[in-house]
Amino acid sequence: MNTSVAETMIRFDGIQKWYGQYHALRDINLTVKKGERVVICGPSGSGKSTLIRCVNGLESYQKGTLSVGGTTLGNREGVDRVRQEVGMVFQGFNLFPHMSVLENCLLAPMSALKLPRKEAVDKAMGLLERVKIADKAESYPSQLSGGQQQRVAIARALCMNPRVMLFDEPTSALDPEMIKEVLDVMTDLASTGITMLCVTHEMGFAKVMADRLIFMDQGTVVEERSPRDFFDAPETDRAKAFLAQILQH
Repeated sequence: MNTSVAETMIRFDGIQKWYGQYHALRDINLTVKKGERVVICGPSGSGKSTLIRCVNGLESYQKGTLSVGGTTLGNREGVDRVRQEVGMVFQGFNLFPHMSVLENCLLAPMSALKLPRKEAVDKAMGLLERVKIADKAESYPSQLSGGQQQRVAIARALCMNPRVMLFDEPTSALDPEMIKEVLDVMTDLASTGITMLCVTHEMGFAKVMADRLIFMDQGTVVEERSPRDFFDAPETDRAKAFLAQILQH
């Protein structure tokens, strides 16, 4: 993707975040272009999940400016507007257990977007087909494998027509044999041109999918490079140590 001429979708300007005395994000300055696919990696506690959770207002920040699609997340109105344009997939699926797969997908578009039920059903079934789980539309989450539940969660997020998709370690709760089916869906989604930010330890996926890789440690951006450059020649000792540890597993 030619990011030089693409419009800015997400902009972090001097973002600072504390949990009490703990400085979770330290002066984050990042720009994500429309249609760009960005993978964020780093050790546990480095601020990766906090960073992307700020994008849709799940986490607040104390200093700096953060905007998505030109809207600043500075107040409740801004957060509400951004959340209509940003889909998020969590490591824990977060499906409603008392609702069928289809009903999980219908809830937000019918309540927030006011879509008529037939239109919402048609859209949901098309997306469930896309993630190869339409045959489970009437099943309940407890009847699905972890990989199937995560594919439903992706379809549910897409039902809101998001301009941005956030993934917070979407495969970390899955058994190894289920990881590939979710990564395949995400790779297919990346080909559509949607803007994606993904926190993951799946380095093979990062190599294939990402336009840019951001390596974080202790709340800061340590390296921000193409995946090939990062994996072939990391610039910092911290990144070298991280890669050595990752590649052992």
